[in-house]
Amino acid sequence: MIRPDLLLHPTPKGLYCPPGDFYIDPVRGAVDRAVVTHGHADHARAGHGAVLATPETLAIMEARYGEEFTKSRQPIEYGETVEINSVTVWMSPAGHVLGSAQVVVEWKGLRMVCTGDYKRRRDPTCRQFEPVPGTHVFISEATFGLPVFRHPDTDGEIRKLLDSVAMFPERTHLVGVYALGKAQRVIKLLREAGYNETLYIHGALEKLCKLYEDHGVALGPLDTATLDTKERGAQERFRGKIVLGPPSSFHDKWGRRFPDPLPCFASGWMSVRQRAKQSGVELPLIISDHADWDELTDTVREVDPEELWITHGREDALVRWAELEGRKARPLRLVGYEDESID
Repeated sequence: MIRPDLLLHPTPKGLYCPPGDFYIDPVRGAVDRAVVTHGHADHARAGHGAVLATPETLAIMEARYGEEFTKSRQPIEYGETVEINSVTVWMSPAGHVLGSAQVVVEWKGLRMVCTGDYKRRRDPTCRQFEPVPGTHVFISEATFGLPVFRHPDTDGEIRKLLDSVAMFPERTHLVGVYALGKAQRVIKLLREAGYNETLYIHGALEKLCKLYEDHGVALGPLDTATLDTKERGAQERFRGKIVLGPPSSFHDKWGRRFPDPLPCFASGWMSVRQRAKQSGVELPLIISDHADWDELTDTVREVDPEELWITHGREDALVRWAELEGRKARPLRLVGYEDESID
């Protein structure tokens, strides 16, 4: 079998495929051809000459960057194969956000899989992660690649929020969520838990919530969380309600106008108590769109690659774990992918 680094290797611009002449999720500057795993800003940037991605990811990039985000776009469905120069490329679901995909690259009998970001637990807003059989090199993220990160049951976190709403009906629950993926997932989980009242959303979430609904993800009644300060008693209608918005918005003037706000934050990082405390979060909700430690290690065992490469996150711990398992592993130390707090 050929050496894997002849097919993919790290460069300052990101993970590069020489025989195909393309980058996967390029991290620095515009490139002629990019293959994009999902729509988060640290993986999907504007300005590339050509972008290959799932139809949903292309729609997300257009919604975020405008119609001219690339000169040429090429949609690819899960399982569909394309040839880029002499390299075969196809996508497998990653379970991270709507349209997220693992990129499968094949050349001269070598199969390499780059996960982008992924998680294994159920998400009602996107396709479930699917392991790719016959993977020779598995290129995994490791955002939560430490044994201390073991995320609790997601339904239980949603129940904590609903119990708090019932316990404090005089307060407005402000739930910090990232605009892409986390917002729609939390909304959908609330609906599944039986919460059918109108949910109020910050204007920054509107476009992507509509995009999800246009792609078949029903989110129930939503309304814009607009406060007209000239209207008498305008604030009162938000007592006992749930308002979702970007975490940063709750610290500005917009967030402080809600009656007796109870700040919440849905993120995998809420398992770090100090981080929640520093952010002023009263009700931390440990809901992550990334694999936790058990999901990462279980996935490596399930895929059982000949080599494990780690693109970003807590690389060293996962590499050490792999070595103790008798696996060949290496960190790629790619710079440019951020943790959830950025997106």
